[in-house]
Amino acid sequence: MSIKITGTGSYIPNVITKNADFHQHEFYNIDGSTFPGDNESTIQKFKAITGIKERRYLDDNLNTSEMAIIAAQKAIEASGIDPETLDYIIVAHNYGDVKFNCHQSDTVPSMATRVKHHLRIKNPSCVGYDVLFGCPGWIEGLIQAQAFIRAGMAKKCLVIGAEALSRVVDKHDRDSMIFSDGAGAAVLESSEEKGGILAHESATYAYNEANYIYFGKSNNAEAPQDLRYIKMNGRKIYEFALVNVPKAMKSCLEKSGKSIKDLKKIFIHQANEKMDDAIIKRFYNLHGLDVPEYVTPMTIQELGNSSVATVPTLLDLVINGEIENQELKDGDVMIFASVGAGMNINAVVYQY
Repeated sequence: MSIKITGTGSYIPNVITKNADFHQHEFYNIDGSTFPGDNESTIQKFKAITGIKERRYLDDNLNTSEMAIIAAQKAIEASGIDPETLDYIIVAHNYGDVKFNCHQSDTVPSMATRVKHHLRIKNPSCVGYDVLFGCPGWIEGLIQAQAFIRAGMAKKCLVIGAEALSRVVDKHDRDSMIFSDGAGAAVLESSEEKGGILAHESATYAYNEANYIYFGKSNNAEAPQDLRYIKMNGRKIYEFALVNVPKAMKSCLEKSGKSIKDLKKIFIHQANEKMDDAIIKRFYNLHGLDVPEYVTPMTIQELGNSSVATVPTLLDLVINGEIENQELKDGDVMIFASVGAGMNINAVVYQY
């Protein structure tokens, strides 16, 4: 028995926010002091490091769960399954539904329950729950779903990653320019065909690393001090990811029984172009090889970092031929890999 993705779907928000839209922002350091230099220089440096030139924000009238529902509907349609036959709906997110101009997160009922409700699934044996695992949440949901199927507890699972980071960013923090919104989904099923999920790797580093990404007050000392926003220690994250993600990917590939030369694609969390490129280069260096051309599709330049949504969205776009010079063929071996708040790392080797 294999465990395969039989359908994917995604939702990419309509609002395009370009780097130029940040020219009028007032940026401050974490200690409240004014960020040095003019905004044009800050934005140019940001673009050189992250690769981001624009990002997507959801419409004011939408929430995270509604993006998840749209992506889920597309994945179900692509798979051709009856939603009533789903055994699990797993939704990865980090902040729940945060309505426009509201600072309170709404997570009751769960995002998965909301998705199930809007899909109008009557079957009570279809269990819905949420995963909070930082940016690697969708991949972790994939790992959990395949475990249910291997254990005989399920045959079909819907795994969704959805996030609206634009609702939890501090506009006075330069890092706010990284974040974006979106949703991606996949239907996972048991199959008699070869391939599917071949191996996985998952880890949490929390001894020294727990607070590399956290919820903190605004960098603007005059802003309300009881409000909290997503914050990160970029340098620490970069150093951590560069060491630990390639090792996890290498270990996962070894478990799968596949060779590095079998690998056709790497779907890595779209966190930061410079960091992602460095991770992939380090991974291939561990095998004494250079990075092949077109092995790593990227969307961060146009879509930004949408946390749990980046990997499933990227996968869906490639499957549907929407990224230039990127395609998947039957039998192709790929790796899904991510790093994020926790600090959490995971990887999956998958044969298409």
